[in-house]
Amino acid sequence: MELDIKVPQHVTIIMDGNGRWAKMRGEERLFGHKAGTDSVRACVEYAVEKGIRYLSLFAFSEENWERPAAEVEGLMQLMLKAILEETPLFQKNGIRFRVIGDFSRLSDKLKCEIDECMKLTEQNGVLDLIVFLSYSGKWDILQAVNRYIADNKDDLRPITADTISSYLSTAGIPDPDLLVRTSGEQRISNYMLWQTAYTEYYFTEVLWPDFRKPHFQAAIEAFSRRDRRFGKVK
Repeated sequence: MELDIKVPQHVTIIMDGNGRWAKMRGEERLFGHKAGTDSVRACVEYAVEKGIRYLSLFAFSEENWERPAAEVEGLMQLMLKAILEETPLFQKNGIRFRVIGDFSRLSDKLKCEIDECMKLTEQNGVLDLIVFLSYSGKWDILQAVNRYIADNKDDLRPITADTISSYLSTAGIPDPDLLVRTSGEQRISNYMLWQTAYTEYYFTEVLWPDFRKPHFQAAIEAFSRRDRRFGKVK
């Protein structure tokens, strides 16, 4: 019998462990990244089934650009292939696709496909699927401050927390209620540093290519048992 659980509005996942999963099988790291796409599909299906409104995935960090060129190129090709294949399913299932990050190092073809998919799905309202690509939390805060300065250079005033939030790349998206990280690592790796100030963290030993609906369910159940006080006394 399924437990009566509190469904978070926004779940974000740091998808970790693809390389180790592949190494355990004597394969190249890209083999693990390819296998991880099945986990993405399973989590999107679960989010739709459970009524989670926002599902965000940390796909590629700014720091990941320092990985071997062949792995980086393979990852970008996987992203391009996934967008092309999944866009019709996004439309069918009411999923709004969004990508957040520094696009300056992405190929023109990938940027074009991202833009096209986002435009085609922007009216969908069942689930916002947000992919963080070439992203870092420090970059996000810095670009927010710089944008604020550029917009208000003739009349600079003290910056408030709300000001920063309104200039972040995630403006208009609720802060995550739950952050899940796979593979046993217990850090957030420069991811949504501002937005996760009061997010509940859930760490699992499961490697990302093995992460499926029962593992997602376990994370949601753990979230349901948390007493969220946001620094206040209840």
